[in-house]
Amino acid sequence: MAGTRLRRRDARTDYWPGFVDAMAALLLVIIFLLTIFVLAQFFLGQQLSGRDTVLNRLNAQISELTELLALERAGSRDLEDTIATLTANLGNAEAERERLAGLLAASSSRASETGGALAALESSLDDERRISQRALSQVELLNQQIAALRRQIGALEDALDASENRDRESQAKIADLGRRLNVALAQRVQELSRYRSDFFGRLREILSQRSDIRVVGDRFVFQSEVLFSSGADTINPEGEAELDKLAEAIKELAVQIPAEINWVLRVDGHTDARPLSGTGRFRNNWELSAARAISVVRYLISQGVDPERLVAAGFGEYQPLEPGDDPQALARNRRIELKLTER
Repeated sequence: MAGTRLRRRDARTDYWPGFVDAMAALLLVIIFLLTIFVLAQFFLGQQLSGRDTVLNRLNAQISELTELLALERAGSRDLEDTIATLTANLGNAEAERERLAGLLAASSSRASETGGALAALESSLDDERRISQRALSQVELLNQQIAALRRQIGALEDALDASENRDRESQAKIADLGRRLNVALAQRVQELSRYRSDFFGRLREILSQRSDIRVVGDRFVFQSEVLFSSGADTINPEGEAELDKLAEAIKELAVQIPAEINWVLRVDGHTDARPLSGTGRFRNNWELSAARAISVVRYLISQGVDPERLVAAGFGEYQPLEPGDDPQALARNRRIELKLTER
């Protein structure tokens, strides 16, 4: 009976070596699968690293292209279309990169899958290789476009240099013409000043007997009382006699001044600072001064003076000769001024 028990114990221990062998074989299979997965992960990481390098090169070249386009002074529609194409390519490349990142995350979650998962990873790797090849082709196309843009920018810079040279020549000509014009204007001003001096000298000879007609600076001044009654714009007979002398002097001057000098005799009306009542014909001193200047101009025209050589202006009480409100200052400020000037 003891021998029977011994044989039964030996029969039970015969299963253990087979079980150990099976577990070792299973462990080797798992290690093999994990080794294959690690290798696949390594190669996929290499491909993704190369993809990042290509994308970095693409981003750097796009940045260079953007800087070149920023320097272009007169952009064209072809350049704008090229920039839009480059932007679209960049968006596509970034979308592909995000898709690859998603594939990598998905592959990490499927680490426990069998050979079917490895086949899928290999297929994805092939797809990424093709995408990388397309990206390299796009980079080459971008390089060609950048070279074309550089040639266009060079042509534009040459055209701009030529235009700037023409502008400098034009500016030199304009400056020369400006100097000549200034010289001519100075000569005209000198001529007009000489005729103004002759004109005022002639008026002094004609009107020298009156103390209420005088020269103030470059103007010949009539006190308003010489020509008008208080508050009126109608020239009195005494004023007409004085204006007749003035008209003769103006007609003599018109014959002497060359036709190329565009001169005018400006007639300025001035009043004192006392306001009008507002109930009469004129509401304020503006209207009275302007009406008196126009009356003088009309009378000179009636005496044969060319109307194209006359200008009437009213200044009211705002250009006084003397400050103050004493009778003498008010009287001096009520006046008609004649000024010979250019139009």
